[in-house]
Amino acid sequence: MSEYQFNFKPFAEMTDADYAEVGFRSGLEIHQQLLTEKKLFCRCPAGRYSDKYDAEILRHMRPTLSELGEYDGTALMEFKTKKEIIYRINRETVCTYEMDDTPPFMIDEHALDIALGVAMLYGLYLVDELHIARKQYLDGSIPTGFQRTTIVGVNGWIPYKDRRITIIQLGLEEDACREVSDVGHRRTYLTDRLGMPLIETVTGPDMRTPQEVAEVAQICRRLVRSTGDVRTGIGAAREDVNVSVRGGTRVEIKGVPRIPRIPLLTYHEAMRQWNLLRLRDELHGRGVMPETFKAETEDVTRLLQKTSYQPIRDALDSGLVAGCVVLHGFRDLLNWQTQPNTRFSREISDRVRVVACLTKLPNIVHSDSSSETLSSAEWLAVRKAVKATEDDTLVLVWGGREDVKTGTQEIAIRAREAATGIPSETRQALRDGTNGFERILPGPDRMYPDTDLPPKQVTEERLETIRRRLPAPIWTRESWYREIGVPADIVEPLAASRLAGLFEVLVKDWKISPVAASAALVQFRKRLKKKGLDVRRLDEDSLRWIFALFRDKKISRDGVLAFMETVSRGGPLPQAGEIRPASEVEVYAQVQASSAALRSIKIHNPDKKAHALMGLVMTALRGRVEGASIVERVRVAAEEKC
Repeated sequence: MSEYQFNFKPFAEMTDADYAEVGFRSGLEIHQQLLTEKKLFCRCPAGRYSDKYDAEILRHMRPTLSELGEYDGTALMEFKTKKEIIYRINRETVCTYEMDDTPPFMIDEHALDIALGVAMLYGLYLVDELHIARKQYLDGSIPTGFQRTTIVGVNGWIPYKDRRITIIQLGLEEDACREVSDVGHRRTYLTDRLGMPLIETVTGPDMRTPQEVAEVAQICRRLVRSTGDVRTGIGAAREDVNVSVRGGTRVEIKGVPRIPRIPLLTYHEAMRQWNLLRLRDELHGRGVMPETFKAETEDVTRLLQKTSYQPIRDALDSGLVAGCVVLHGFRDLLNWQTQPNTRFSREISDRVRVVACLTKLPNIVHSDSSSETLSSAEWLAVRKAVKATEDDTLVLVWGGREDVKTGTQEIAIRAREAATGIPSETRQALRDGTNGFERILPGPDRMYPDTDLPPKQVTEERLETIRRRLPAPIWTRESWYREIGVPADIVEPLAASRLAGLFEVLVKDWKISPVAASAALVQFRKRLKKKGLDVRRLDEDSLRWIFALFRDKKISRDGVLAFMETVSRGGPLPQAGEIRPASEVEVYAQVQASSAALRSIKIHNPDKKAHALMGLVMTALRGRVEGASIVERVRVAAEEKC
């Protein structure tokens, strides 16, 4: 009897005990762009995105041997695809370095300082000498075919619940291109993002549930953001999530763009692996082992020339061919469920799509299918021609001759892997929370030393300079915030904010209320951003100026928001000497003047009239009085007859 008897419950019903039963384990590889002016190994500007391009370059990729004289499995898989890679070049963001026509510049010093600082916050043991390596990338995402990368620190940790999460290492490396399209044998990239510096944080496989993975990712996100030295926005940070279950192997879900998507993605990957292990046991029960696996391939083009199945009929009418793979002992197993609404046949179809480049779907049909494909008579004729038994499954694939040859090979390879268990793969995150095959998981044979760049010493003097300007760890900040009464919903975003240092000055040195200061720095900025205003204009100097007025009681809390809005709109601020608290006489006069101004407007509802009147008064007084202190006065004025 198989040991994999547990049946996955719906996502919302799974418990910690359920994940413990299947042996769920997960770790993260978090890629975060750094906020630098230049790229990592050239002097082109970083962070300028544009779909415009001045030229296109065509390249083909081929694998190279590692230091041990071996090829990386991923590189060999990508080579089989025979892709044409098109790079769209904008002269303002790319130079000859990125095309491998110019040697690299020395590493960007600002990027290295940021990476060393983040490594300190993770408590990593820092290297005293940087060694640049090349990492092969034959998917075309880097025109040189390799990425320059270096390790900055190893063996750190972050606190989580009642335990520590291991930070295995932190690397500093170049970002890759942005993919535009991938159809058939042609893949197209934009190069504006290429070469931008990013850090890669690698955790241990210490997370035990999908929710824990997302929570740890959020801690890492807030930690790097607390430095104020990383980019934010769509695409600035991307997570690769590693998942395994008991008896399985590490599978990497690549490029998850948003942390909230992690729990469902990791749940589905755990389910997929568990079901693949159950499939392996079913095959073993049928006597299908890796060493006894059998599959044959036949050309069935002539046999299907008159088929009623339109996708194959159209392909053959246009001069393409069809092949058949006989999977011995696989009857009904291509219908084996792996993920919700996903069968094992999808695993095979994905391999054919990616490796054979047969991207138009459907790209395979099989004899286990319950949907309408070939007629019963056509399946019977094919089965007889290829000498298959009732216990066998037939898989058909069609396209160009060379692509069909590659496709039939991949069908047999993926079916054989089912008898072993779970292949080590990189998987693509899909919008519905499931995932699909992307490529074979890279191994150590893709790395080799870069002979273009010398080792670089990291001095203790440099580290001390970085250490002096580092913020406190976010967990230390959060503990203090809770002690001094910062509202619970503000604690985490404030701890990760670049303005956390200013908050400390406002509270400790200027004696401003922690509630008022934290609300202004977090909630007020959110409110202005929702209005579509540019809160980036609210730099530390302008905020200090505004809070100085508040500290000196020249403006109210409402005045802080009013002046923050003025700055966000790009408006000028008056001199501090021109501002003083509103007197009782001024307040009374302004209420009367605003009430008179409203008489020409037909507002019959007293509440609406009071709201409009409050807006006029507060705008005129420019935050020099607290709104709460004049509410009653405004209400009485609004109820007076016009």
